[in-house]
Amino acid sequence: MKKYPKLFIGPMSKNIVDCICELPNNSVGLIPSRRQIEHDGGYVNNWTTNQFTTYVRCKNPNIVIQRDHGGPSQGKTLDDGLLSFKNDCQNGFDSIHIDPWKKLQDIDTGIKKTADLINYCYEVNPNCRYEIGTEQAIREFSVQELDKIFGDVKKLVGNKFANVKYGVIQGGTSIVGTKNTGVFEEKKFKDMIEVCKKYDLLSKEHNGDYLTKEEVSTRFHLGLDSLNIAPEFGFIETKTVLEEILNNQEEELFERFFKLCYKSNKWKKWVNKNFYLTEFKKHVIIRIAGHYVFSDPNFLLIKKQMPNIETKIKENINKRIHEVLCAIK
Repeated sequence: MKKYPKLFIGPMSKNIVDCICELPNNSVGLIPSRRQIEHDGGYVNNWTTNQFTTYVRCKNPNIVIQRDHGGPSQGKTLDDGLLSFKNDCQNGFDSIHIDPWKKLQDIDTGIKKTADLINYCYEVNPNCRYEIGTEQAIREFSVQELDKIFGDVKKLVGNKFANVKYGVIQGGTSIVGTKNTGVFEEKKFKDMIEVCKKYDLLSKEHNGDYLTKEEVSTRFHLGLDSLNIAPEFGFIETKTVLEEILNNQEEELFERFFKLCYKSNKWKKWVNKNFYLTEFKKHVIIRIAGHYVFSDPNFLLIKKQMPNIETKIKENINKRIHEVLCAIK
C-alpha cells in the first residue's frame, strides 16, 4: 500500500498536476473534486476521471490520488453520487472522501449514508481506502459528534472500517475570496486529533489555503497528520497571469480575462452578499474565478500572447509547495 503524504493539493490546472507529478519522493497527493474531474468531464483540462488517472499514472504511478468531497450533490448536478463513486473505484483512485454532509445535515442520516456509500464502494473495489467527515464550511461538528460519527460508522460497516484511512477534523478554517478568515480553535483541533487516534485514523484538515508558514507548522506540531490545499494554487496561477498582463499594460487582455471570469459566475461562491462590482472589483473577480476558465479556448488564446508564462506559473507553484512542505517538517 502507498504511503500517504502529509500534503494534498487540488488539481486546479494541468500545470499544478505536472508540478506535483515531478516532485521527488511523491511528497504531495492529488485531491480532485467532482467539479474539477468527473466521469463525464470537469473544468480542469476537460479531463474525465479515466483521462485524469491515466495521465497522472503515466507521469508518476506512485502519486496518491484521492477523491475530494465525493457524494450526493457534490458535482455539477443534484445526484446521488453513485456513478461518480463507481468510476472513481474502477479508475484507480487510491482513496475516496465519503462526504454526504452537503445534502444531509442530520447527524444520524449522514452517518447511515456514509456507511452505505462505503459498502457500495467496497463492492466495486475492496482495495479502495476512505476518508470520512467533512469541513466546517459544509457541516460543523462538535468533538462529541465527531466521535459519534466514527464510532457509529465503524459499527455499521464492520471489518470494512479498516479501509477508512482519514478522519476530517475542524480547526476553524474558513475561506472568503482569497483569504483564510477562520479563527483557529486550538483546543477543539487537538481534541479532534485525539478522536482520530482513538479510531486509528489519520487526522486531516481541509481549507489549509492561505495559511502562513507558522500557522501550518503549528498545526503539525499539535499532531495533525495531513492538510488539504486547493483554491490557493489556482489563485497562484491566476495571479501569475494577471501580473504578466498588468506589467505589460495589456488593457485589452485584462478585459478579455475579466469577462471570461465574470460570465463564469464561479466567483459568486467566494464573496459575501454585500459584494458589488467596481473597477477595482474586476481584479478581485479575476483572482477568485480565474482558475475556473483555464481550459476555456478564449483563455488559451490570451496565454498564447504571453511568452514564457508557463515557466513562470510553474516556478510560483513550486515555490509555494516547497514553502508548505518546509513548514510541515
